[in-house]
Amino acid sequence: MKFTYSFLLLSTFFLIISCKTNSEEKEQEILWTAYDETLELEMQQEHQNSRMQFELIQSKVLDKNEVYQPLNKEVSSFTNERYEALKPLILEQDIPTIQNHIKDKSLTYEELTLFYLKRIYKFELDSTKTLNAIIALNDGVLNEARAKDKDTTTNKHPIFGMPILLKDNINTKGMATTAGAVALKNNYTTEDAKLVENLKSNGALILGKLNLSEWAYYFCDGCPLGYSAIGGQTLNPYGRKAFETGGSSAGSGVATAVNYAVATVGSETAGSIISPSSQNSVVGLKPTIGLISGDGIVPISHTLDTAGPMTKNVTDNAIVLDAMTSLNYKSILEENVSLTTKTFGVYKRLLNDSIYKSTVKFLEDSGATIVELDEPELPLDGFLTLLNLEMKDDVPSYLSSYASKDITVTSLEDVMAFNNKDSVLHMPYNQELFDGIIADSTSVEEFEAIKSTLLSNGNAFFQDDMKAHQLDAILSINNYHSAYAAVGFHPCLAMPMGYKDTGEPIALTFIGAPNTERELLKMGLAFETARPIRVLPENYKD
Repeated sequence: MKFTYSFLLLSTFFLIISCKTNSEEKEQEILWTAYDETLELEMQQEHQNSRMQFELIQSKVLDKNEVYQPLNKEVSSFTNERYEALKPLILEQDIPTIQNHIKDKSLTYEELTLFYLKRIYKFELDSTKTLNAIIALNDGVLNEARAKDKDTTTNKHPIFGMPILLKDNINTKGMATTAGAVALKNNYTTEDAKLVENLKSNGALILGKLNLSEWAYYFCDGCPLGYSAIGGQTLNPYGRKAFETGGSSAGSGVATAVNYAVATVGSETAGSIISPSSQNSVVGLKPTIGLISGDGIVPISHTLDTAGPMTKNVTDNAIVLDAMTSLNYKSILEENVSLTTKTFGVYKRLLNDSIYKSTVKFLEDSGATIVELDEPELPLDGFLTLLNLEMKDDVPSYLSSYASKDITVTSLEDVMAFNNKDSVLHMPYNQELFDGIIADSTSVEEFEAIKSTLLSNGNAFFQDDMKAHQLDAILSINNYHSAYAAVGFHPCLAMPMGYKDTGEPIALTFIGAPNTERELLKMGLAFETARPIRVLPENYKD
């Protein structure tokens, strides 16, 4: 009897040890293994666009297993059957529709979050479909979602419980903010950026951080859009390795397009929201400078930088903008919207594009007044000088005021020296734009004159025609006029306009007078309602 009892104790001990070992092994399971991309890269060298001739696709810095393992157990437990059941309730649906499904108990905030995580794991851990969109995930997001399910507060903001992904140049407590650069790999900040603070105060769930063009695409010259040393090469879901992602908010555009979250946040200096929104068939708003606080965002230019919402539809765009600013943009959803009373300026040159031309015809047939315009011949001389001199000052200011104390670089010169220690890993496409920043010797007096002229020309480019013809907006394609809109402080709203014969998306961009975001969103909503265009990328419908 004593032998049997001792034997049982020993057996139990080994069973416990065995279970523990198996559990640890499961937790350490490899979810992603780097693959040989040599042939892929060789094929890319034949691409007609030199920016698509990639040096690499997979990040050599980011360990995807570190990103995905912490939530893997819970995501794996979320069954495929439940995922399929929830798909029609969530996929491509707007925020009010999702909130109604939660209200009628068809799903919970926890399940909503798991649904998006399931999609991220499903595609980002598949080497044939990964888009390299995700840099980090919030390990605590499911606990936060469960807390939302228990919250009995009334009169919640529509953003409450909605999972949002952020471009990785936006400070977020508990996650690193890298701007895609190895020098900032360990930039774990202690405070949220102001816009993140606003999102959280309104109940949003921060799901994670997104890849981007490194240093917001003011780093390397002629390099691929959507590349960063941290995240690798972001790929376009409408044509992986065929179409550009747009930049610099590449991950934000891509993640929105494939429904990795309810919405994303990007940032723009000149085209960095509008370009990836256009290339990924999503709705992107570049607001008037100053509408959204830039505190806690890795900068290029304090004069031109702004964050903005990137969403699948205009309804969500208004709700996210409302939540980021705490201003009442969501009320436009209760107003009557129409195209019949609107007057739009269209550029004659752009009418050579058949999709733009047919869209203009549709607007005219819908009752809008169309005024054909010649583009003003106004230069943007000194535009790069503006970026050079402000980034040279603004990055050290960010590093001093908003970066982790563990970050040792304090200036662009420090970053460049750090990169030079391992150029293959840190800057495979070089850092020529940084070289140009350091070499720029423009005087203070010359700089002030440049800024004044740019503002004047940016205003005149649009305002002369807007005032002369009483235009509600000027219509452009993609980010064709983003630089003029930037220096003139004009907000822009990119909307899905169609798809080329190749399947590449193209956008109609509404350009409004400063501080007319409300009217832009109303016009966008009227256009979207009358002519719904957006479709999910073919290989990401599952």
